[in-house]
Amino acid sequence: MPLEQIIVLAIVQGITEFLPISSSGHLILIPALTSWPDQGLVTDVMVHMGSLFAIIVYFWRDVLRLFKGSWDLVRFNITKEAKLVLLIALATIPAIIVGVTFKMTGFLDQVRGIKIVAWNAIIFGVFLYLADRYGHRFRKMADITLAPALIIGLSQALALVPGTSRSGITITAARALGFERAEAARFSFLLGIPAIAGAGLLTIFDLHEQGLSVPPDALLAAGLTFFSAIASIAFLMAVVRRMSFLPFVLYRLALGAFLLVLAYG
Repeated sequence: MPLEQIIVLAIVQGITEFLPISSSGHLILIPALTSWPDQGLVTDVMVHMGSLFAIIVYFWRDVLRLFKGSWDLVRFNITKEAKLVLLIALATIPAIIVGVTFKMTGFLDQVRGIKIVAWNAIIFGVFLYLADRYGHRFRKMADITLAPALIIGLSQALALVPGTSRSGITITAARALGFERAEAARFSFLLGIPAIAGAGLLTIFDLHEQGLSVPPDALLAAGLTFFSAIASIAFLMAVVRRMSFLPFVLYRLALGAFLLVLAYG
């Protein structure tokens, strides 16, 4: 890939992974709207890994709590940190099942298209607006129990289809369940750790099985993504404490409309 494509991929992924506007959808659009070749699923997964490290660094206190909870589980000591680890693990299962199914059937390769991104941007943008507008605002992450964790986890599985947005759909589910905006975003990001890590490790394993390694271009894109992702997380966490998700909803609607015109025009 040319260097400018790598830089654009890193910036787009870093910004859109954490804003509720679909990073995978935007990654698909880059080659569709330019003369650049499709960077492929391997690069897409690697830039998501760059986003993963940004989550770990930004939410380092929460990540340490998760490590503590994991250690508590090993010792059969069910602390509040251990319960959070269990809830995140259980909430990740639906995405794993759906992800493996999609991979085995080749479904993901069939939905990397502008029309899919366009309709999902609009449909799930409307859902985000409704949940944010009419959802209650009293629950915090400390209040999360098995049922809401599983519901949010089930919603995360939908994000495997481009244009849905992993952060967008999980925040939508959390807001519909009454979680405060900042708390919904925080749980969404922590829930993304095993999902993103799992996809990355699976991709690396597949490459190893084929006697291949991760392309240097993909590694560079992942490294650059880390920096733009840190800025994106800080921006979103500042925004959600002061305003609604309406600007992101409007962006999704405008993007979807533009892509529909492009696809059907």
